[in-house]
Amino acid sequence: MSKITQRLDLRQSQQLVMTPQLQQAIKLLQLNNMELSEFIESELEQNPLLEKSDGEREDAADDAQEPPQQAEQKDEVQAEFDDAWTGNEAQQASSGDYDHGSSLAAVGSGGSANFEDIENSFENRMSQHKTLREHLTEQLLVAFDDPRDRMIGNLLIDQIDEAGYLRTGYDALAERLGCSPERIGKLLEKMKSFDPTGIFAADLSECLALQLEEQGKLDKPMKALLENLNMLADHNMKGLTNKCGVNDTYLADMIEEIRSLNPKPAGEFDHLVVQTAVPDVVMKRLPKNLGGGWRVELNNDTLPKVLVNQEYFTEVSGKAKNKSEKEYLTNQLNSANWLIRAMDQRAQTILKVAAEIIEQQDGFFNYGIEFLRPLTLKDIADVIDMHESTVSRVTTNKYIGTPRGIFELKYFFSTALGSTDGVSTHSAESVKARIKTLIDAEDPKKILSDDSIVEILKTEGIDMARRTVAKYREAMHIPSSVQRRKQKKNRQ
Repeated sequence: MSKITQRLDLRQSQQLVMTPQLQQAIKLLQLNNMELSEFIESELEQNPLLEKSDGEREDAADDAQEPPQQAEQKDEVQAEFDDAWTGNEAQQASSGDYDHGSSLAAVGSGGSANFEDIENSFENRMSQHKTLREHLTEQLLVAFDDPRDRMIGNLLIDQIDEAGYLRTGYDALAERLGCSPERIGKLLEKMKSFDPTGIFAADLSECLALQLEEQGKLDKPMKALLENLNMLADHNMKGLTNKCGVNDTYLADMIEEIRSLNPKPAGEFDHLVVQTAVPDVVMKRLPKNLGGGWRVELNNDTLPKVLVNQEYFTEVSGKAKNKSEKEYLTNQLNSANWLIRAMDQRAQTILKVAAEIIEQQDGFFNYGIEFLRPLTLKDIADVIDMHESTVSRVTTNKYIGTPRGIFELKYFFSTALGSTDGVSTHSAESVKARIKTLIDAEDPKKILSDDSIVEILKTEGIDMARRTVAKYREAMHIPSSVQRRKQKKNRQ
């Protein structure tokens, strides 16, 4: 039998302590340049020793002679940062590790909860856009006097979808709203004349018919065309000429009229502004006299620049009266120096990751998407000697400007597909591009089936299953071979 005893052991172990400053450095990695600018603005408000730098101020700061005590203190901060930062701290970091007192505690991958709400910003309150509901409600109040009709009309407005269609049937609406189908039909007959024209239509055909009726172009042949939009989608022009009772020229004019209409009347009231991607990193081709290749650099146009106002620190530190004031100034100076060092480390890490991605995907930048190599976060992390979670933070929500366009850094990471030789691999994105190229170049009289594409890819050294080809084809919104054969036959 074992005896239960008490023992006192002395053990040594290593443990990484995540200080608030180190947590801040890790968090800065996942911010893009625009988010970093917003964060710096908040830091400028909190720390009086930080200030934005411009060219003249920056040169003056470089030429200025720092007092020995401040320079030594700054060197100690940098040495402490260098000793603490290895690039692998992100492996230890988690949402629960961060100090809620840190100024970055509320920052997420998409921004900071402390930043100004963009919906309530001054710029967005300068001019208020009228919503679709407000626009329709104004017309409803003019069109109907009966309070019950107005109430039902408001409920009908709430039932339309994002395109402006009311797809629910009269009986279902009557049951849901507690009134007769006849009353709903009478209300909708008038509400379908509201602006924008085509609103409250049950489907695409009715939406187009309402717009053509307003223009006085809804004649018998046009009605027949709207009743057979599926034939138009299949490019069955011969069948449409028979259905509409017109010749090819007249049918072409009718189709042009339909193309000029708005299939989504509610889209006019969509005021969401699409944010254009701003590159955080820019790559440029070097001339041959400089050795060729690529040069990668941060986008300085969007990268915030700050420095420590040493003159102000010297001025106010000489007037500090008590210990608490001196401690406050010392803490602010350390915080400012640490932030600048963290931004420098962030820049170096981003450049290191971006440069390695460019090195790995050189074929893509030189020859196109079919030469995109399979790549994982671990592949980059192993080369630059950092943890893959650090690489993940660096590549998330950051864009690179290239001669081929602007891409998210995550774009260059794709799964590897096996080859027939069992040795080489192919990127999923490059295989998708190859499938699209094959289909675009196929003979209309000899449409490629998924099985045929599999065989062609196999001769090129790409081993894929038919269902994988079908999945990639559907992801690119390419119809099946049967649909393509029918469409191309009707176009002839």
